Amino acid sequence: MRELGFLTFVPNHGGTEGAASALEDGLRLFQAAETLGYGTGWVRGRHFEPFLTSPMTFFAAAAQRTSTIAFGTAVLGMRYEDPVRLAEDASTVDLLSGGRVQLGISTGIAGYGPILDPVFGAVDRSFRDEAEARASRLLEVLQGEPLGSAGKGYESIPAGADLTLQPLSPGLRDRVWWGGGSMGTAVRTAEKGLLLHCSTLNTEDTGAPFAQAQADQITAYRERFTELHGASGRTSKVAVGRIVVPLLDDHDRAVHDEFLTGYAAGMDDEGRPLSGPPFRFSKVVSGEPAAIVDALLADPAVTATDELVITLPANGDAAAHERILRIVAEEIAPALRA
Repeated sequence: MRELGFLTFVPNHGGTEGAASALEDGLRLFQAAETLGYGTGWVRGRHFEPFLTSPMTFFAAAAQRTSTIAFGTAVLGMRYEDPVRLAEDASTVDLLSGGRVQLGISTGIAGYGPILDPVFGAVDRSFRDEAEARASRLLEVLQGEPLGSAGKGYESIPAGADLTLQPLSPGLRDRVWWGGGSMGTAVRTAEKGLLLHCSTLNTEDTGAPFAQAQADQITAYRERFTELHGASGRTSKVAVGRIVVPLLDDHDRAVHDEFLTGYAAGMDDEGRPLSGPPFRFSKVVSGEPAAIVDALLADPAVTATDELVITLPANGDAAAHERILRIVAEEIAPALRA
């Protein structure tokens, strides 16, 4: 592990009246994390839930209140993103922030299609095919490739000129991540020349322990990436997320008891959900800092990653989340790097 990041849902526990305060808490968390030495703050893209739903708008505000921390999406489901508009927003924020955007994308979860397709609009292609097509288009746009022609002239664009992304942030294309979850996805991510973001979810169950299956994905990704892109001088990069909850006193245990109990109750000892699709989830790493260090050092995916992403619980208040980040930065991360 060379880098330390964190992931927050930017939760809003106060309904409509609490939305503004929740966003402000999120911005303050990014400021605190930067002070603590975190390299990247990641957010999820969630539609219609009481979490952050507009990452680029949030990042534009965060960029004006920080100076070094990067801003990552982990991850945006491309089935419901417009690739040109997303590229415009991400490139604008990247320029505003001095090149700090880490753009994480994936296909999304097909099971949500019956709920979200009527809202965002039905398409002729399958969920996966549509998402893959939009992701490919996004990469073309970020590369600065022509998207169309001005024809006889369009506003300030002369006749016959190509339509390309404005503004273009040249380095952003090399900072696009794909959300992994299976061996096939890891290999395809390498073939696309993208960075690999592994979360606390595996979308396939190979029978191997969660962390080992994820470590195998990382190995396959790195080997394929080197094979295809090594000659160009590009190197693979991996981020791995783990839910880390330090428990130093009774107050910590009281704050996080509901989350820890509920998370464990929904799956068996191997991270298999008691109901639902055949996914696998990583366990929460909790307890005293020394025990957390031992657990993370024994995790083959964590020891194989470039960046460890501390995934914060979806519940809990801003003070509890900042406390987790502080304990990890001061008492856990130094031991992992040593």
